Amino acid sequence: MATNNNSFLSGFQVNRPLLAGGAVLTGVGAVLGLAGAAMVCGALASAGRGWVQQLDTPPSAMAQRALREAKVASSAGWDAWRAERSSAN
Repeated sequence: MATNNNSFLSGFQVNRPLLAGGAVLTGVGAVLGLAGAAMVCGALASAGRGWVQQLDTPPSAMAQRALREAKVASSAGWDAWRAERSSAN
């Protein structure tokens, strides 16, 4: 029994008003979801700014101190490695 696409899809009928309504509701839901996500991001950013302002030491100063400590530790490790290597020879 040979069928072609026309006879196969002939019984498939879409309720266009229902389809259009679903598309509109999906769009409205997407817009509301984006608006909610923007509100959440704004609230978190505001809370983060308030938290940073309450810190005794600014994050930039903490980062500079950590970098300075890392450089000192790296230099000490390098010096110890060179001293060990020269004493082994």
